Amino acid sequence: MTVHGSWTLDRLVEAYSHHQRRTRGLRPQTLRGRVRLVRMFVRAALGEDPVEPARLAPVDVVAFITSLRGRFSPGSMRTVRSTLRSFFRFLRFEGFCGDELEAALPAVAHWRLATLPRSLTDQQVQQVLGSFDAPTPCRQRDHAIVQCLSTLGLRPGEVADLRLDDIDWRGGTIEVRNRKNRRGAVLPLPRVVGQALVDYLSGERPATDERRVFVQHLGARRGKPISSTAVSGVVVRALRRAAVDTPLAGAYVFRHTVASRMVQKGASLKEVADVLGHRSLDTTAIYAKLDLPSLREAALPWPEVLR
Repeated sequence: MTVHGSWTLDRLVEAYSHHQRRTRGLRPQTLRGRVRLVRMFVRAALGEDPVEPARLAPVDVVAFITSLRGRFSPGSMRTVRSTLRSFFRFLRFEGFCGDELEAALPAVAHWRLATLPRSLTDQQVQQVLGSFDAPTPCRQRDHAIVQCLSTLGLRPGEVADLRLDDIDWRGGTIEVRNRKNRRGAVLPLPRVVGQALVDYLSGERPATDERRVFVQHLGARRGKPISSTAVSGVVVRALRRAAVDTPLAGAYVFRHTVASRMVQKGASLKEVADVLGHRSLDTTAIYAKLDLPSLREAALPWPEVLR
C-alpha cells in the first residue's frame, strides 16, 4: 500500500509493525524491541507530531547512530542497524524514500568471540538469591524467577512465557515451548526451582484464571502475565539489592553463568547448546574459551631456539 496524509508517530509505527508482521512474521517480543528503536529514531530526527517521513535524510541516520555510540555495546549497535534497515525498507516500499537512508547506515565493527562470557561466581549467585531472605514486594515470585534464570539458564522471554501446564511435577520436568531454535525443550526441574515455584504458587500468586506461571501483583493489571522486560527488571533490582558488581546488568548474566558452569564441569558444547536452545554451535563456541584443560592440550609447544 501507499500511505499519504499527515502522520503521527503512533500511526507510522503501527503501519511499520503491520508490515513487519505480514512480511517477516516476527515474534511479538522481537517486534516490540524494533518498535522501541524506531520510535527513538523518528523522535530524534523529526521531533513532535505530526511527522513527515519523507523529510528523513542520511544526516539524520548518521546523527542518531553517533548519539548511541558509547551507550550501546557493539552487539546492541548491530541490532540498531538491522532495525533501522528494516524501517528504511518499509519506507521505501511505501514510497517515502529511495535507498539513500539504507546506504547511510554505517558498518558496526564487531568481531565474533572477541570477548569472554560475562558471568557471576557461585558466591555472587548465592548472594543474589540470599537477597530474597528480606521482605520485599513480590518476594516469592521474584525469587522463583531468579531461580529459573540462574539454575536453568532460561531467557527472560522464556520465563515470562512459562505456563502452569508446562510443569510436570510427577516427572520432575519443565517444558520450554517458545525458543529461538523453534524446537522447544524439556528440561529437568531441579528441586530448588520446584520448591521456589511451589512457594510462589501456593503462597503469593494472586487468584486468577491466567495460565501463565508469573503474573503481575499490583495495579489494574493484577493477575495478568508479566513481560520479559519485567523479568529483566526483577534481576536488575536483585543485583542492586545484593550489591553485586556484575559485568552484565540484566537477566542474561545468569544465562552466561549457567553455560560457563556447565563447561567448567565438563559438559560438551553440544550439551550446552541443547540446554540453552541455541540454533547453532557457533553461538555456543564462545564458552570453549572457559575450557582451560582442553585449550592447554590444543596449544602447540614453544619451538626450541637453535644456538
